[in-house]
Amino acid sequence: MALPPHIAAAPVGPAASRLPVYALVGNPNCGKTTLFNALTGLKQKVGNYPGVTVEKKEGTTYSQHGQPITVIDLPGTYSLAARSPDEAVTRDVLLGRRADTPMPDRILCIVDATNLERNLYLVHQILDLGRPVIVVLNMMDLAVKAGLNLRIGRLEHELGVPVIPCEAVNQKGLIELRVAMSRLEIPLSRHAWDVPAKIAPAVAELQASLSSNDQKPPLIARAEALLLLTDRDSVRVSGSTPLHARTEDILRTWKKRWEGEGTDWAETLVKSRFAAIQRITNEVVQRAGETGPTKSDQIDAIVTHHVWGWFILGAILTVLFLSIFVLAEPPMNWIDDQFAAASDWIKAHMTDGDLRDLITDGAIAGVGGVVKFLPQILILFFFVGLLESTGYMARAAFLMDGLMGRVGLNGKSFIPLLSSYACAIPGIMATRTIESKRDRIVTILVAPLMSCSARLPVYLLMIAALLPAERVSLGAKAGIMIGMYALGTVAAFAFAWLFKRTLLKGEPPPMMMELPAYQRPSLKWVATHMLERAWSFLRQAGTVILGISIVLWFLSAYPKAPEGANASQQLAQSLAGKAGHALEPVIKPIGFDWQIGIGLISSFAAREVFVSTMGIVFNAESSDKEDTKPLREAMLAARWPDGRPLFTPLVCLTLMIFYVFAMQCASTLAVVKQETGGWKWPLFQTVYLTGTAWIVCFIVYQAGRALGF
Repeated sequence: MALPPHIAAAPVGPAASRLPVYALVGNPNCGKTTLFNALTGLKQKVGNYPGVTVEKKEGTTYSQHGQPITVIDLPGTYSLAARSPDEAVTRDVLLGRRADTPMPDRILCIVDATNLERNLYLVHQILDLGRPVIVVLNMMDLAVKAGLNLRIGRLEHELGVPVIPCEAVNQKGLIELRVAMSRLEIPLSRHAWDVPAKIAPAVAELQASLSSNDQKPPLIARAEALLLLTDRDSVRVSGSTPLHARTEDILRTWKKRWEGEGTDWAETLVKSRFAAIQRITNEVVQRAGETGPTKSDQIDAIVTHHVWGWFILGAILTVLFLSIFVLAEPPMNWIDDQFAAASDWIKAHMTDGDLRDLITDGAIAGVGGVVKFLPQILILFFFVGLLESTGYMARAAFLMDGLMGRVGLNGKSFIPLLSSYACAIPGIMATRTIESKRDRIVTILVAPLMSCSARLPVYLLMIAALLPAERVSLGAKAGIMIGMYALGTVAAFAFAWLFKRTLLKGEPPPMMMELPAYQRPSLKWVATHMLERAWSFLRQAGTVILGISIVLWFLSAYPKAPEGANASQQLAQSLAGKAGHALEPVIKPIGFDWQIGIGLISSFAAREVFVSTMGIVFNAESSDKEDTKPLREAMLAARWPDGRPLFTPLVCLTLMIFYVFAMQCASTLAVVKQETGGWKWPLFQTVYLTGTAWIVCFIVYQAGRALGF
């Protein structure tokens, strides 16, 4: 069922009133994001598609004449037959199903030159759409190293669209690509392939219905008809326009007929398409004889080894945690000094009173107590970005597949869980690549157990109080930190195992993941990634944390105690003190008093607020001393009414354990609600995590006291 030649050859140019909008599409790991960043630089807008938490990235590049061109970076997909919300959004944007995103004028298909046959499957589907398309052959340098000679002119002839060789990571081919994107007209592809005779009548009937009832242009209607017959279990997401009832009826009728005949219509179409792709690759790809194992294969033999691979992964994580202590200390001290100097300056130039206390003890102490941990958070995101940029992250997932399988998940769940070490929110959003809904929900439920960067300030403060000696070995501090991360990780696996055998029973799907070729890390991309996260953190510090710090100062300062009362008496009878006292009967069995209770309540907005809250609660003044020493000393001086120390080593350890388990992040709950489509799972998550935190802390604290600690 070939396309009529007169239709296929019709050139389509951009609307006269504006420059074209390009959509970037491609397989995962084809270098699409690198190319998007290379084209658009810092001129990017990042948000979410309305109704679904799939990231929406738009950027601006410039034509050869300096005119702006809008580029939309669509989520990576191997096929338009969607298996996850990410892939469903890509499909729906290209098919014009989303009212919030107009159908792009043109499409840039990014192709991994080292694996042309697999990548051409998506290109083949996109060419069915009858849209102006430019194919970008990325990673040409890796293809050459692999001994591949690609006949680019022949590929252009076979596909009937411009083909641009490119090395996005090395900034090669970008000028030629911009020139191609600047063309006023791009002829439609002469691409055609014969639909199997048994399927062709159904395609024709569905195409007619999609044109008349769903108001689709003829070529889009044909492409969607083929897609409806290829995709056995189509994923629909919020914002996706549903099919007309007549089209649905035609689809059901044909499927019922084929089922009766024993015809596997989807497999028939897929095999036919791959046969057409095979003919193209046979013409285009020439191999330079036997080249032996590639460099990536040689590296993989070590990093994915069942013994050495674990040593390498362990070494990487150890270096990460040691770096958080060693490299971050000087800039942390510098930031602490700046906030201390600002506080001292204000005290020297303002008269004593509530306004001065609000600025110094509320705003500066609150924000400064959190911002000082920015260097450690940047180090964490640098390592995560570096591992993603080099291609190692996929190997870590491959290595973990066997372990994940023991708890009922597959290796694809490891990447969201690993991302959750930085922040649970992007980790939870990354679960959209998991095909199984059960596995996706289980991964979402356990992701907050992976200690995120927001817990770092709490851990570091507690470690400083737990090990008050002036000279404590770096290994001891790092060991405690690794222990907290290990506890959360083990708990995540344990709960995943439990959920997969109770609430969300099901066998884990087999892991199918491409291992991308190793690449030189794109330091520009890693730096951009770090700066985005840093700005997000500072924006939160300047808004949420600042607001909470001011509110906490007010709640701890009012109503005023009788004249002559000390700071402890003032706090005890304040609004914050009353809230802490109300919570104390619940938390006293785990070693916490009403003052710690104030911190637990405030940190539900953001875990790192606990540090600034303790600074306000214990009236810890800023100083030019290093690290968290002033607050640490104030906490070590705190006492129960009977004179017992409040922050004993056992309490410090118990408090860290509480933060490992407790669900204290309103933003994470909001994302879970969006990802799962309701409040059922976020409410369950809050109850099971916080309940577990109390039970584990009760056991640890009471057992510790019984043993004499």
